[in-house]
Amino acid sequence: MRIEVRRTGGFAGIERHAVVDTAGRPDAPDWHALAERALTTGRASSGLGVPDGFSYEITVDGRVVRCADPTLSEEQRELIRRVLKEGA
Repeated sequence: MRIEVRRTGGFAGIERHAVVDTAGRPDAPDWHALAERALTTGRASSGLGVPDGFSYEITVDGRVVRCADPTLSEEQRELIRRVLKEGA
């Protein structure tokens, strides 16, 4: 599974992008479950944020969800944190 996060906006407007490929990872089932939950909860959110807040695009194997602070679900927030921390 390929999980991609693109963060835009914020006060400085600096974009951040990271990708995690779960193939061959021992923790792949955890990543898959979190990604599925983040996509599912993302369908209900509006994706609208606040001025100078961050906006996110989460792509999981071609499926895309757009979301923004402060309306992120806990699953989205955790997935974004993990991908931006571990992704290259």
